[in-house]
Amino acid sequence: MQFHTEFSPEPLPFRLGPDSRIVTIGSCFADVMGRRLIDNKLEVLNNPFGTIFNPIAIAKLLTMALRGATPDDNGYVERDGVWFHYDFHSSLWANTQDELRTKLTDALSTTAEAIRQADFLFLTLGSAIVYRHLETGEVVANCHKMPGTLFEKYLYHIDHLRDDLTRLLKTLHKANPRLKVVLTVSPVRHTRDTMPLNSVSKSTLRVLSHELTIWNSWVTYFPAYELMMDDLRDYRFYEPDMIHPNAQAHDYIFEKFAQSAFDTELRAFVTQWAQISRSLAHRPLYSDNSPAHQQFLVKLLAELEVLSKRINLSTELADIRTRLKQGEKKEMGTGELV
Repeated sequence: MQFHTEFSPEPLPFRLGPDSRIVTIGSCFADVMGRRLIDNKLEVLNNPFGTIFNPIAIAKLLTMALRGATPDDNGYVERDGVWFHYDFHSSLWANTQDELRTKLTDALSTTAEAIRQADFLFLTLGSAIVYRHLETGEVVANCHKMPGTLFEKYLYHIDHLRDDLTRLLKTLHKANPRLKVVLTVSPVRHTRDTMPLNSVSKSTLRVLSHELTIWNSWVTYFPAYELMMDDLRDYRFYEPDMIHPNAQAHDYIFEKFAQSAFDTELRAFVTQWAQISRSLAHRPLYSDNSPAHQQFLVKLLAELEVLSKRINLSTELADIRTRLKQGEKKEMGTGELV
């Protein structure tokens, strides 16, 4: 679908290539963009802690990971026979506390290793509104549907946010001096916080993102929030809840990101991979063992084998080889192959 727009983001000061290694952390928008990068065969560790909205929780988790710390014992909570941790999203759960501790420790270790090897870290900030657990005094990443009386909800002060994010960037840079950070503000509006407070929250995050890019040459900002709010600005680009961007919006924003952030080689690969992906999804209308379709699969296999010298295509290669063998067996079963 073509969109009429006058807004074209400026090229990022550093570009992604086919061999770039990426980690995404943050809100659900980080997860969406991470999946798009994975679909284009880039090496991505995508939101390993689950959806994390506030910068305080993001900074705490990444710092824990890089320092080799273990999850806070006071953060475990049991609900309906299932264990969660206040510092992590509810997608990370277990049937016992020990099982969950192992799972969370592995997630922290995997993330630390990925960041030390990564070329890019995508941080998507969702909200400056936080929930503080009254018993421990700690800001949580997720309340896990526990009673609201256990928490205090408030807008985190911009000065404290600035301090936490600045410390986080210093920790990241020390762990991996070549790491580039791409900041975004999630375009998903937190309407439960009221529209006025959501605007204050997003504005706070946007100001902080701007300041951090001014102070650090290795940190940049991609305007996903502005593209959604000021460029598309039409409810046909939203899901039925009128809050989350839909697939059309994601396509548009990702296309703008590719134009802004991908180098020439990666853009060429993405175009080629889009064609191959359509071929991989193709199924014949009548017979998958016809000579024409078998020839189509042989040609596709040859293309994949050439590309596999650069990227991991083991799954796709196995699929095509299986389909070729199945076609041969069917042909032998009909007596057409001698």
